[in-house]
Amino acid sequence: MAEGLESLRLMVVAGEESGDAHAAALVRALRECAPATRFEFFGSTGARMREAGVESVVREDDLAITGLVEIARALPRFAAAYRALKRAALERRPDAVVLVDWPDFNLALARTLRRRGLKIIYYISPQLWAWRSHRVRQVRRDVDLMLTILPFERDWYAARGVAHVEFVGHPLAGRARPHDSRAEFCARHDLDPSKPVVALLPGSRRKEFERILPVMLDAAARVSQTTHGAQFSETPPGARFAEPRPGVQFVVALASRRSPEEAERVIAAHLEASSLAPRVRIVHDEAREALAAADAAAVCSGTATLEAALTGTPLIVVYKESALNWHTLGRLINVEHYGLVNLVAGERVAAELMQDDFNAASLARELLALLDPEHNARVRARLREATARLGEGGASLRAADAVLRAVREWKKDGVKG
Repeated sequence: MAEGLESLRLMVVAGEESGDAHAAALVRALRECAPATRFEFFGSTGARMREAGVESVVREDDLAITGLVEIARALPRFAAAYRALKRAALERRPDAVVLVDWPDFNLALARTLRRRGLKIIYYISPQLWAWRSHRVRQVRRDVDLMLTILPFERDWYAARGVAHVEFVGHPLAGRARPHDSRAEFCARHDLDPSKPVVALLPGSRRKEFERILPVMLDAAARVSQTTHGAQFSETPPGARFAEPRPGVQFVVALASRRSPEEAERVIAAHLEASSLAPRVRIVHDEAREALAAADAAAVCSGTATLEAALTGTPLIVVYKESALNWHTLGRLINVEHYGLVNLVAGERVAAELMQDDFNAASLARELLALLDPEHNARVRARLREATARLGEGGASLRAADAVLRAVREWKKDGVKG
């Protein structure tokens, strides 16, 4: 088919906020790579995908759930979404189905649709190298093209017999820094740029947010007290702190699906009697700007930890699950590091406080250490070295090019669902 007459139909399926952002960037990159092509996009969408012009079969906003109990309660919603996407794919027969992250749902969908003759592209590889590695058999059987964003994943798959794998680089790598300077960000949010700023990123999922933000705020209160000269009883003998300093300011950076009202309720409950409350700011959908302006950050484990690393902001990776979920799922994780930046670096560049190790005292100690100027500078240098491994900018364009090459080859060979 001539380039000017080309028409491509793609089903795109994402189920979490980070996947929605990556999928939306891919959709825009596809249009940029093939401006004369008429695209038809449909699938499971979040707000960013809908803004990019993807038709909603289901809305991923209602499906971003973690934890065994929470997932069990939402099973009817997942089942309905699965049936709706399967039906749409079989009726509309896209040239390819592009699955973005969300492995539990997407690998099941891949199996069903691949058996019915549809071509499957997986973008943002499931982290099989971390846990449930046996699922590589599903990838080998049900995925026609795997696009990875972490540098070690291609070799990991190759060693396990998965041939059609391309490393495209991380979508966050090479992204332009925020236009706002630290001074501009501080001015917009009534912060003093001459005093330390700490960013708190408590995660996008409701349960994460509810478990993690209170601990962050309690740690912030301890940091504030300690910087006025008082050390808390849990301090281990000989622990090294940054020099006491007054007026550390805190910014709670909310993901787009968490509302400022939610944060305000938690802050009111945990800082009601604290003089710190006036120094806590809430920003919404400005995580990158907050990180770039911050001297240090505490970040819920996930994609946001790489965002912090790429801005050069020294960070602590934190996470807390329910005891049931951690006992059941945590034991299945078989990697040395939890934080993505540490996995990429191959060493502990950012401190990790997971589950029982994540409490107000431990987080306060780590934040105070990062506020020491000399230590802060050393961590920033190590972050630059680690993030250089993620590749140059343009990952979304490289992913789009790989998708277009594969789909055009399949169409030329008459291999279409």
